[in-house]
Parts: sequence; C-alpha cells; structure tokens
Amino acid sequence: MNSHKALVACRAGVGSSLMLKIKVNEVVKENNFPLEVEHSSLDGVPGFQGDMIITLPDVANELIEKIYHRRLLALRILWTRMKLRQNLKKHLLS
Repeated sequence: MNSHKALVACRAGVGSSLMLKIKVNEVVKENNFPLEVEHSSLDGVPGFQGDMIITLPDVANELIEKIYHRRLLALRILWTRMKLRQNLKKHLLS
C-alpha cells in the first residue's frame, strides 16, 4: 500500500474529531496502515495537502460538494475497531 495522509476534522476541532483521531490512530498502529493522521477544525480543510479527509457523517454531508480532489471518509465514533479497520482499509486500497 502507498503512504497516505489524512486529516480528521469536525466543526470546532475540539471534541468529536479529537476522539475520532485517537481511535483512528489506534487502528492505524494496530494494523500497520500507511497512514499519517492530522487533526483540525473545518478551517484547516482548505489548506490540507493530504489525500483523505476523515470526519463524522453529518459533517461529511456538508463537505461532500466542497472537496473534489480528496477522498472523504465518514466514520462514527462509536464504531468498533473492526468496523473502523474495515472502512480505513477499503479507502486505503481504493
């Protein structure tokens, strides 16, 4: 797999996206996924130079028309690690 760079973002960048980033990093580390994960509020999305935005489903609906050159992955905080792993792997391989 090629190396990827992802940004985990939510509206304020304080609560839900930080929790999601922690869970994503755990899954990345456990599975040796080639993914570098950053964290920001939505203000950081326009200047982000990576290839994947990871956010929550409600925020993804807002971003879907604004992000043309990056993959958008909507994950739920309450998903199990197995479900997170499946979704991350699917997007890393595509």
